[in-house]
Amino acid sequence: MAEGFFFLLLHCAFIVTINGSPKGAAPPNYIFIVADDLGWNDVGFRNPEMRTPNLDRLAHEGVILNSSYVQPVCSPSRNCFMSGYFPYRTGLQDGVINVEQPKFLPLNFTTLPEELNQLGYVSHMVGKWHLGYCNWNYTPTYRGFGSFLGYYSGEEDYYTHYRADSFQYNGLDFRMDKAPLKTYRGQYSAHVFAERAIDIIRSHKQNQSLFLYLPFQSVHQPLQVPGEYEARCGHIQDLHRRIYCGMVNALDEAVGNITDALVETGLMENLLMVFTTDNGGPTYIAANNLPLRGAKTTLWEGGTKGTAFIYSKNLLKKKGYLNTEMMHAVDWYPTLIQIAGGDLSKIIDRDGVGQEDMLLNGGPSKRDGFVYNFYSGQKDRNASAIRYGHLKLIEGSPGKYNDWTPLPKTGQEPSVMEQDEDFPPYMLFNISSDPTEHFDLSAKYPELVAELKVKLEEWKKRGVPAQDPPKDPKSNPANFGGVWSPGWC
Repeated sequence: MAEGFFFLLLHCAFIVTINGSPKGAAPPNYIFIVADDLGWNDVGFRNPEMRTPNLDRLAHEGVILNSSYVQPVCSPSRNCFMSGYFPYRTGLQDGVINVEQPKFLPLNFTTLPEELNQLGYVSHMVGKWHLGYCNWNYTPTYRGFGSFLGYYSGEEDYYTHYRADSFQYNGLDFRMDKAPLKTYRGQYSAHVFAERAIDIIRSHKQNQSLFLYLPFQSVHQPLQVPGEYEARCGHIQDLHRRIYCGMVNALDEAVGNITDALVETGLMENLLMVFTTDNGGPTYIAANNLPLRGAKTTLWEGGTKGTAFIYSKNLLKKKGYLNTEMMHAVDWYPTLIQIAGGDLSKIIDRDGVGQEDMLLNGGPSKRDGFVYNFYSGQKDRNASAIRYGHLKLIEGSPGKYNDWTPLPKTGQEPSVMEQDEDFPPYMLFNISSDPTEHFDLSAKYPELVAELKVKLEEWKKRGVPAQDPPKDPKSNPANFGGVWSPGWC
């Protein structure tokens, strides 16, 4: 049975269908929203403790994607969104891009906005980039976006928009296109990004299709939020969790304001909204992934199964339901091109598959498996994980946060410890019947482990070495007037 099953997967995996939009139909507008570090259990439609009325409404009236996968950390997931390739194909598999590193999404990979622009779209970006900036050619306005307001690095202060680093450098990381922005000091980033998004929406020419990529800073650390939002979460006694809840509420309000602008301008009539997180929640900060196991940075489902949904007023033939079909972050690239009427045969080498039928019509997924990640350059970590059908194979240690972290009890600060556990060389889980990863099946089904090991090695052959350049002191913002800037690689 197993042999036949995997032969079928081998021939069916990663088939790209070329359907496209109906002939003559205007390509839809796209709003692609990314929440940073949002946990599985951090939205109201899963956890009534959270205050997310706007997200709840959009999710319930759209399609909740219950098997939508991302990478364990930030830069690799954004690589997937922008390139349609797994990060082990671009050299971005081993962690995030440090602000001092000459590390980036290579220029030989055409980005999603570049492809959409060829179809007549106007593309804008508001928010967090985190795909490299040491040279201007790696920055958003050189990679397909007509405008950019946001920041290049991975995290910063929500009010000052300054970023400090391990070399003790400190500098501004906030721009409009190429120009540093120093006039927004004291303004909370979720408000700034929402206002900029609304300006773009209101000024957009209706005879062109819009692609607005909106990766919020929220709800990444540091834990910062205006008091009014924290007050809305006063029912939560734990301080960190209460602030985090307020940050999620501020994000929700921003999405609600943007949605109102889409309705007011009429853009909502022909629009597809995508909402996804970039990785699982960091339970060691304040997020929560129950009932999933693990956290951000791990290969467990809690680190890689992302909160996601789609919403459209008129494009969805089936909506208001929970979709359990398999989706991966690399699929957004070909799917958005496919729905826009693009020719997927031109990008068939990518890892992503077109999921138009699944998303718009409720059809089956075109995906039978995917790579969670291959770590190849980290000296202290030799780990990987793949998925085929119901089965997940983990090689090595999934990470340092291996528990099912509970919500903090009243008046009790959370205690989430790094756990250096001894794991067997390989673990096997049936994610369909055991989504919380309680039962390792590797000892019971060694033949399945052996078959998946072969598949894992086949995948690895397609990889490239991980980019791992040393931190470069030439990145010091003091060299650029106190601003983290391109020009040092």
